[in-house]
Amino acid sequence: MVGQRIGNPLFTSLRHRLLGPPIPRHAAATERLGNAQALAVLSSDALSSVAYATQEILAVLVLAGSAALALSLPITLAIVLLIAVVVLSYRQTIRAYPQGGGSYTVARENLGRPASLVAAAALLIDYSLTAAVSLMAGTDALVSYAPALLPWEVPIALALLAAVGWANLRGVRESGQLFAIPTFAFVVMVALLGLAGLLDLGLHHGLRPDPPQAVAALQPLGLFLILRAFASGCSAMTGIEAIANGVQVFRAPEARNARLTLLVMGGLLAAMFITISGLAWLYGVGADPDRTTMALLGLRLFGASSPLFALLQLCTMLVLVLAANTAFADFPRLGALLAADRFLPQQLAWRGDRLVFQNGILMLQLLAALIIVFCRGSTSLAIQLYAVGVFLAFTLSQAGMVVHWRRSRERGWRARAAMNGIGALATALVLLVILISKFSEGAWIVVVLLPVLVALLSAIRQRYQQVERAVALDPRRPTQPAAAIRPGRPSEAADRPAAIVYVGRLGMVEHGLSQPVLDAIRYAASIAERVEAVRVLAPGEDPEPLLADWQHWVGDVVPLVVLRAPYASFIQPFVAHVASVEQQHPERTYTIVTAEAIPRRWFDNLLFNKGVIELRRALTQERSRVFTLVRYYVPA
Repeated sequence: MVGQRIGNPLFTSLRHRLLGPPIPRHAAATERLGNAQALAVLSSDALSSVAYATQEILAVLVLAGSAALALSLPITLAIVLLIAVVVLSYRQTIRAYPQGGGSYTVARENLGRPASLVAAAALLIDYSLTAAVSLMAGTDALVSYAPALLPWEVPIALALLAAVGWANLRGVRESGQLFAIPTFAFVVMVALLGLAGLLDLGLHHGLRPDPPQAVAALQPLGLFLILRAFASGCSAMTGIEAIANGVQVFRAPEARNARLTLLVMGGLLAAMFITISGLAWLYGVGADPDRTTMALLGLRLFGASSPLFALLQLCTMLVLVLAANTAFADFPRLGALLAADRFLPQQLAWRGDRLVFQNGILMLQLLAALIIVFCRGSTSLAIQLYAVGVFLAFTLSQAGMVVHWRRSRERGWRARAAMNGIGALATALVLLVILISKFSEGAWIVVVLLPVLVALLSAIRQRYQQVERAVALDPRRPTQPAAAIRPGRPSEAADRPAAIVYVGRLGMVEHGLSQPVLDAIRYAASIAERVEAVRVLAPGEDPEPLLADWQHWVGDVVPLVVLRAPYASFIQPFVAHVASVEQQHPERTYTIVTAEAIPRRWFDNLLFNKGVIELRRALTQERSRVFTLVRYYVPA
């Protein structure tokens, strides 16, 4: 993963050209999005799903023969009703959690840790599948226009994945500007498709539906098949939670703008879904293995040689590709929340120079690439795994909101609890339908992965807690430890050794002092006449716990310098401080001392020392320096 480094000038210049120059932390508010841009960034997944949701319904119904395709319209209307329930429910969530109310946050605060970890695991799987499915569906749209590209589906999808990841690494505002045009162009093209259909139906075709191409039934039309079609069509609901989870992306007033944008998104989604399914029913469009439903409708209403057909396919491809951006917006944010709660490695909470969680973006790229390769570019195969995590997260979120309103008992809480209760019941029933109807078709993989992922998240937190307990200092210790820390006696020589101790992440236990850092300070005092320690604070971090521990355990014999990071990097301010001190005293030789954990378990390397590695790289790339690691053996 990429760390917080400053690198050599050539690397830095190249990175700035690709991703843009660093953005100061105080400019984070300017990276917020207006409602239109936020709609494009956070709703592209939900809006673009109409490009394949109707197609997935038809692909199941056709198994019962061409006559069963007429059920696609009532199934669509049932899903639209469910969309309305979920949208109204999440508007309540935004009201209660204006700082961002994703399923993980709501479940953690209202249902407890086990439920929150299930929600987190479901969302991590869902976001990974969202990115992969959107990119593969975008590739399908391209191949529907140019069938000669069919053998290149996987490389095309991977190339598009790299492009979306790069755009997100450039930052929130720039990705919003980049994605707004294709999203709204797709909405306009669906509207034009619907308008062309209305004109044709009213002037030429009439409102009597065409019979679809005759297809022999492979399965009887029963309740189970209808439920399977309904479950497949529910892929249209993916991404609805994104706005509730990303409230802080909006400009002030965040909650009001997010609620309005969610309502607009729900209305657009319902209208577009009904338009596509209605036209497909009226024109007798069935399931075609070589062309998407959108492409078949475009051919019928625009014509193969029309530039409107080419534009429809281009906009469909672009919006599906950019729909992956919903996952790129929310997966890193969820990863950062889990890292802050110690359920994932701490480096997932690091912000890059562009104020994005760059390690989360890179991790999502890797997971999505694996899914694309595993599914060989097949959208249908990935969609079988898709909706389980979505509706599990929906259900836990809405159930958590019921508990929230019962606890708060604020004015109007009964009506709000009822709204969220209806949402929880509806999504729970759909989840049951999906599990039953899709279990043998691939949903079992998600059912198996969920407990494995929950166990992994719990194991990471337990490991962090175990190590923190082991390195914590005992405040009941009766002796004054500061007496044991005495730098060498100052001499007249100006070039006597000096040391600077970096108080890094390993050295912080609830923002206080720990045994590894105390060992590093004692070592520095044993080799140098002049010693100082430096701590770079995180945004909003209170230095008082550290200062209190410092006074008790170290005292005034070693001064503590507290810095704040103007940019995302915690390392750059420390390196700049070292350079400043060296410039002031060029005659002295400074030793940089920091604590390093010695791993005992195979995944310890993922949890510890990432900051130390990046610090050493940053310090030694610019000039020759003495860098000493005080190793601390963590418990097995």
